[in-house]
Amino acid sequence: MKDAILPMRADVRLITESMRSSAFGVCGRQSWVMLALSMAVHVNFLSRFPLLSELPSDLKERLAGCMTRYALPRRALALEKGQGGQGLGFVLDGRLQGVDFTPDGREAGLYFVGPGDYYGELSVVDGREAPEYVVAIAKSEILHLPEAHARALLLTHPAAATALARRLADRVREGIAQRNVLALPNPLQRLAAQLLALAREGREVEHAPTHQEIAIMINTTRETVSRNFQVLVSQGVVKRDGERLKIQGEELLRALLEGRQTGSSAE
Repeated sequence: MKDAILPMRADVRLITESMRSSAFGVCGRQSWVMLALSMAVHVNFLSRFPLLSELPSDLKERLAGCMTRYALPRRALALEKGQGGQGLGFVLDGRLQGVDFTPDGREAGLYFVGPGDYYGELSVVDGREAPEYVVAIAKSEILHLPEAHARALLLTHPAAATALARRLADRVREGIAQRNVLALPNPLQRLAAQLLALAREGREVEHAPTHQEIAIMINTTRETVSRNFQVLVSQGVVKRDGERLKIQGEELLRALLEGRQTGSSAE
């Protein structure tokens, strides 16, 4: 993956050795490498990210000069498990998903990364290999900051280090909440919890995950998510419009999650 964080020719190459095959192929054996864009990174882009927005203007200018802007086709591998030195990726547009594999080879969804968020922070902090894959689940654009520059930023600017520490704390809290969700016996409850998590972005979710990408987050099958999703659509709770997901019934989703409302669902 190291060659994928360097400027590349303006074509897309296939990598076939880095990802394990899977039943549905969110991270199938063929994944597309990210595509470097030739245009310079404008400093105004940095203001979209809380980690960078409050930095001094001259520092933001220098950081922008160190960054590379990438276009990621759907299924592009943005971060490779087991590799170090991959730096920080800041999402300008689209959506990415952190994923791993269970011991028996099934995909497990870990988290989503949307516009204004970033990934790769664990390895920047501890210098170790990435513990997960990060894959584009929609056509995306990212800014890449090499690890050396990211680490220097944290060491010389306490406010940035504090912001990143808070982001890591958020990840831990999200992981705890996700474990609680996975303990729910009813797949409709787990789906409601995942939709409520997405609703924190707003009532309209751009580049919404597919049923399969939701399924690996809540430990069920794509077919089960599809059946239960149709239940919610019929009740006017959600509406899919292309890549946009409209969440219109948050109170009913909370009632389903808490067991105060029942619905027909099946594994």
